[in-house]
Amino acid sequence: MIHAQGVAEVTDTTFDAEVLGAGLPVLVEFTADWCGPCRQLAPVLGAIAGEEAGRLKIVQIDVDRNPETASRYAVLSMPTLMVFRDGEPVKSMVGARPKRRLLQELEDVLPSAV
Repeated sequence: MIHAQGVAEVTDTTFDAEVLGAGLPVLVEFTADWCGPCRQLAPVLGAIAGEEAGRLKIVQIDVDRNPETASRYAVLSMPTLMVFRDGEPVKSMVGARPKRRLLQELEDVLPSAV
């Protein structure tokens, strides 16, 4: 799996506790080793994870090794980015994007900065 700096990996086993049980909104990247756009997205996710640590948790899940979770949320394309809040998916995006655009797309699901 292409690891993004500062981004934790979750599995089918840990997904419910780490994502659905989180106190913050969680951005989940559904990824795979063979996914070229996922490589482009890794540094973007790493940068956002550092900048938004108090407002957003970011995790990655490898769909090839964790097919149950990918199937549960009908993930068919990589990378799929899904935001979960209070245990529910509230936003889904497919494909890599630059950092500024991703932050704009996340504005409506992030809590306001204090």
